[in-house]
Amino acid sequence: MRLKRTHNCGQLRLEDAGRKVTLAGWVHSYRDHGGLVFIDLRDKEGLTQLVFNPEAQPEIHKQARAVRCEWVMAARGTVQPRGEGLENPKLPTGQIEVMVQELETLNTSKTPPFEIEDGIKTGEEIRLAKRYIDLRRPEMQKMLRVRHRVMKLVRDYFDRLGFLEIETPMLAKSTPEGARDFLVPSRLMPNCFYALPQSPQLFKQILMVGGVDKYFQIVRCFRDEDPRADRQAEFTQIDVEMSFVDCNDIIGVHENLVAKLWKQILGVDVVAPMRRMTYKEAMDDYGIDRPDLRFDMKLRDITDIAKASAFKVFTSAVEKGGIVKGLCVPSGGEKYSRSDIEKTLTEFAADYGAKGLAWLKAKKENDKVTLASSIAKFFSAEQLQQIIERFGAKDGDLVLLVADAEKGVNKALAPLRCKIARDLKLYDEKAFEFVWVVEFPLFEWNEDEKRYDSLHHPFTAPVPEELHKIDSDPANIRSQAYDIVVNGYEIGGGSIRIHDPKVQEKVFGLLKISKEQAQQRFGFFLRALEYGAPPHGGIAFGLDRMIMLLTGTENIRDVIAFPKTQRGQCLMTEAPSEVDQKQLDELNLRTQKHSHVIEQKTEEQKQ
Repeated sequence: MRLKRTHNCGQLRLEDAGRKVTLAGWVHSYRDHGGLVFIDLRDKEGLTQLVFNPEAQPEIHKQARAVRCEWVMAARGTVQPRGEGLENPKLPTGQIEVMVQELETLNTSKTPPFEIEDGIKTGEEIRLAKRYIDLRRPEMQKMLRVRHRVMKLVRDYFDRLGFLEIETPMLAKSTPEGARDFLVPSRLMPNCFYALPQSPQLFKQILMVGGVDKYFQIVRCFRDEDPRADRQAEFTQIDVEMSFVDCNDIIGVHENLVAKLWKQILGVDVVAPMRRMTYKEAMDDYGIDRPDLRFDMKLRDITDIAKASAFKVFTSAVEKGGIVKGLCVPSGGEKYSRSDIEKTLTEFAADYGAKGLAWLKAKKENDKVTLASSIAKFFSAEQLQQIIERFGAKDGDLVLLVADAEKGVNKALAPLRCKIARDLKLYDEKAFEFVWVVEFPLFEWNEDEKRYDSLHHPFTAPVPEELHKIDSDPANIRSQAYDIVVNGYEIGGGSIRIHDPKVQEKVFGLLKISKEQAQQRFGFFLRALEYGAPPHGGIAFGLDRMIMLLTGTENIRDVIAFPKTQRGQCLMTEAPSEVDQKQLDELNLRTQKHSHVIEQKTEEQKQ
């Protein structure tokens, strides 16, 4: 490389006029006006226009005419003003250009399969397969810069508070308590496997037993889950654990961290302490434990009214132990026609399991609000008035109702509420509404297996005064768990942990984990608890999801340099892929394909 860069392509301004500079980067665009040649040179910081004059530098001009997009170039020249009327106000460097005296071609390029610009319509598959090109786009460079800055702010924040950043193992024991583990075969110990960590949960608790007191780590985690749009097989957590703390201590430290990140990255002031809401309040009012609070439109239960009506759809659901619940759309009666309700909203609710969507439009007649629809005749005037009061319905509003088991009703209404708010633009898309959801149930009933499961994980501590319910009323034990939610996204969650071995044994017993199973899965951890574990708790933030919110993208793959598809594939490297038989033999592994070949050979030998 003959020409050494002195400035980046987004740095020069009008005050640099007359300065000799050397720039290096990719050819973003090329314009040959028959006389002057213009090249926009791009690097990660921006664009600078280069000018080639055939009269001043005929050989360099000739060389420039051969250049094409995405070639890698270095250019030396003099900064000059563009001149009145020729400025580009869209670029920070738009008032200047560089008149080139020397040009060096550092590399050529094939024609890219898509434009290196923001807002392209290219399909995601080709973008992921050619990620090294996609990463050159300005919006992708912005994602990487924001991610870097967040990680730097996080490290500085915890360092000032006396936390230690400690790495935990990538190759660990399989302790199945959540999603499927990714397994790694051991060559040195045949028929044995490591697991890639779903989280550093047990290791960070052991660090507390080891007296570390305050730990954090920006850590890669792995979960072999079924395809989901907002999940990745490998992802990054901001992982934290603290000793001698309660829920309030952990919430205080981390809402201040979040406030700092939003202020530093977006310039948004986040008020701390943040709002708190119990799990029960969230489910009752919003049907979900991660409510979007940028708009109101709370759900309301009218089971008591519905069961006294003559509408058999509702009365039948209530008789089976279900509920009737709904929401009131402000001015929805004016904005949604009957056809819209039946085709758009009913079909959407059906996609989330709703067996139907009943509706009532509020209308003002004789200075009084009434409800009208095909089902209104099944309710008395008094019952209709009760529904109006329950929802606070006004003239022009639309009441939507679903009847089913409570879980099914919430599952349908929660996304319907968000869809309607999005369609009707009921909130400011640039606003951020944070809330801590607290007091989750410790257990949830697994209907398929007829047993209890941990709602979070089996190391979550119960509220101390409710521990006595573990034998008599486990469904109503609250946990010391907490999630931080913003705009309907859970960005972090954690809990105070069980530090008493006897309590941990009781919880395992309720979860139908025998002493033998507990020792087999978690023996190393249970032994650690026997040596004076301090009270402790922690939290983990999903870094990828947090960056997604801070950069305004709705695609989690945009904020990861080399992401996987929903099926866990890397389209760029073509992973996962088959490996040589020699590697499999060293690991004492046999694939179905290999087994089929051996069976064929055996049959041939017999014949």
